Amino acid sequence: MPREIEPSLNEKQFVLQALQEKFRLDGRQFDQYRPLELTFGDQYGVADVAFGKTKILAKASAEVTVPYADRPLDGVFAIATELSPMASPAFEVNRPTETEVLLSRLLEKTVRRSGALDTESLCLVAGQKCWSIRVDVHVLSHDGNLIDTACFAVVAALRHFRKPDTSVEGGILTVYTPAEREPVPLSWLHSPFCVTWSFYGDRGEIAVLDATWTEEQIRVASCTISLNRHGEICQISKLGGTPVEAVALLQCTSIALTKAKDFSVFLDKKLAEDTKKRNIGGFMAELRSENDR
Repeated sequence: MPREIEPSLNEKQFVLQALQEKFRLDGRQFDQYRPLELTFGDQYGVADVAFGKTKILAKASAEVTVPYADRPLDGVFAIATELSPMASPAFEVNRPTETEVLLSRLLEKTVRRSGALDTESLCLVAGQKCWSIRVDVHVLSHDGNLIDTACFAVVAALRHFRKPDTSVEGGILTVYTPAEREPVPLSWLHSPFCVTWSFYGDRGEIAVLDATWTEEQIRVASCTISLNRHGEICQISKLGGTPVEAVALLQCTSIALTKAKDFSVFLDKKLAEDTKKRNIGGFMAELRSENDR
């Protein structure tokens, strides 16, 4: 398996010394994110998210399937991640790296296990048919902090997604096309976001938010806090052997809550802008745009 090119010893010492002197190479504060960009696709459920040079595309899709035998009243919800060599030379097709496995597990804990999506609303015919919702995460450019970027992309794609409307009469399921009935949004309960801190120093006394790829190469530990704007914590993952003081973790959690609220406001604003843009000209204008594609 190819290894990613590591920064030189001089680069590592330079970045670490700058952090010890309370400076970052890009001029940001320690608790400041890079500029956040969010673009929705022409289709529902496509979200392109970028934190600085880190870019991720998430696409949600739906199909009718059979529910699991032990969950006959629930639908199916899955998240699939793909880290291609286009994003980094350390990634290979069909050979998951440690980074990809960690990313998949944190997205699973943050979004699916936290009950953000109401899977019971995906049931069509109990024990026979249900919706299967799948989100594909594609890393387009890797410059650090994949976890926060991917989580934001998944949440944005799911909240933007619309599934076909259905009806059941006499045990017969009918799935309507967008021309027959307007698609309906998913039953969304809360929006969890990941906030990742990186720690530096012998005892992890320096905490940095939204680390770049270079900063990630020299950190001694990291902590990902997943929570929503109401302060409900979904999970906390501490990686690295260097211990971190409990008081420092509490301070990081407090700042993470502020960032989660900012993300929520930003996403709500973008969704409202997209809805307003699609409503211009009415439903027939949207159908014409689909025909053009």
